[in-house]
Amino acid sequence: MLAKVLSSALVGIDAILIDVEVDIAQGLPQLATVGLPDNAVKESKDRVKAALKNSGYDFPNRKITVNLAPADVKKEGASFDLPISIGILAATGAIREEQLQRYILLGELSLDGGVKPVRGCLSVAVAAREAGLSGIIIPAENVAEGGVVEGVEVIGVTDLSQVVGFLNGQAEIAPYRADIAALFGQGGEAGDDFCEVKGQEHAKRALEVAAAGSHNLLMIGPPGSGKTMLARRIPSILPPMLFEEAIETTKVYSVMGLLERDHALISSRPFRSPHHTISDVGLIGGSNTPKPGEVSLSHNGVLFLDELPEFKKHVLEVLRQPMEDGRVTISRALSSVTYPSRIMLVAAMNPCPCGYLADPVHLCSCTPLMIQRYRSRISGPLLDRIDIHIEVPAVKYRELSDRGESEGSVEIAARVARSHDVQKERFKGTKVRCNAQMTARMIRKFCETDAAGSRMLEVVTDRLGLSARSYTRILKVARSIADLDGSESIKEHHISEAIQYRSLDRKTG
Repeated sequence: MLAKVLSSALVGIDAILIDVEVDIAQGLPQLATVGLPDNAVKESKDRVKAALKNSGYDFPNRKITVNLAPADVKKEGASFDLPISIGILAATGAIREEQLQRYILLGELSLDGGVKPVRGCLSVAVAAREAGLSGIIIPAENVAEGGVVEGVEVIGVTDLSQVVGFLNGQAEIAPYRADIAALFGQGGEAGDDFCEVKGQEHAKRALEVAAAGSHNLLMIGPPGSGKTMLARRIPSILPPMLFEEAIETTKVYSVMGLLERDHALISSRPFRSPHHTISDVGLIGGSNTPKPGEVSLSHNGVLFLDELPEFKKHVLEVLRQPMEDGRVTISRALSSVTYPSRIMLVAAMNPCPCGYLADPVHLCSCTPLMIQRYRSRISGPLLDRIDIHIEVPAVKYRELSDRGESEGSVEIAARVARSHDVQKERFKGTKVRCNAQMTARMIRKFCETDAAGSRMLEVVTDRLGLSARSYTRILKVARSIADLDGSESIKEHHISEAIQYRSLDRKTG
């Protein structure tokens, strides 16, 4: 007696179809699982046996072989409990097999037959739609995330008996329907607003330019100057997420099991701020069983690294490839997985170990050698990948005591949104979504400067000895400034402002 049930396994943030084949034959009673299962899958035999018996079904006292195909993909987790148990019941004739090839089954079983939640149901729903299947049968606690995918029936179940009744046509279960508009409205308004920031007009302008083109940003200033405060307000001026971006980001959180039941769609841009003691695996992802790191959890959002030189140097260096390519590839002996990492990197640092270099009030106690060692923790190639470097000086009392409110996030966000609309039209039909992601060919096409701007760029590039990467960063930032200005061409004052945002290049020049 042979039965086949459709299930799914996660590879990175995507799901692939798995055929769960169950064969029951004469022989000594045993349940053997083949097809590269991990320990959690191998242990499913005890859970499946107890769940079937406690749900009122007979467990065959024969030789049972479960094959998980394709056999070269590692199967992880307890989500195969439900398809294995359904496969056993189908092989014994307790379930009609017509429905089994229309649905993907996924779920962990408790010993009493209850179905527990699993990770990655959003990716599974996407895989079911792409395969042309009717839908997925998953734990009731996971239906909210699976329901955001249109064109797929999402059937939520709570116990094994309910699944059997549905597959045999004895029980009706209404598919879950998600209200996409309501899910997007859950993001709400950002709690921190730029109107609360006193002074720092130059820094606020730089943050607006960075948000307009999704440029990486580094803030340098003494302790208490407001670097962290400014960074935490960046999400309030970023453009709303597109539905495709929301699905991409939610997939990462789904495979990590970080989605809340009431918030099944990540509708606002992530803001992640890991501590400087984080490891390279924690930042990029990895371990024996590869998992996404902070850089992938920040996908389509902001990754904020406070006290940048305090991070271990090798941890910072692994950021270089994800920042350039927008994805992280983690290779292991048995597999290689790729996670998305299209982020806006925002970092903050002191100008020296004590923090008061060139401060007009506080005396700096650092020697030139100490300052050199401190800054050398951040390599030149990494700095080249950061588009904007700005100095954030201490705020004076006159600015702090000012009762008037400065420009708020709503006004800034409106200008940023208009800039992104221009970029959306500019890059239509390509995978590029913002100026920071432009390729060399796009830079030649969209970043033409006037004669005065070209002369200025030539003089500055030669005088400071800028690298080719720094040169292209200036052009990209100038393009964003021109977009904010509503200008089709890049003019001299756009180039001039972009050059001002390369403060570390000026100091090393």
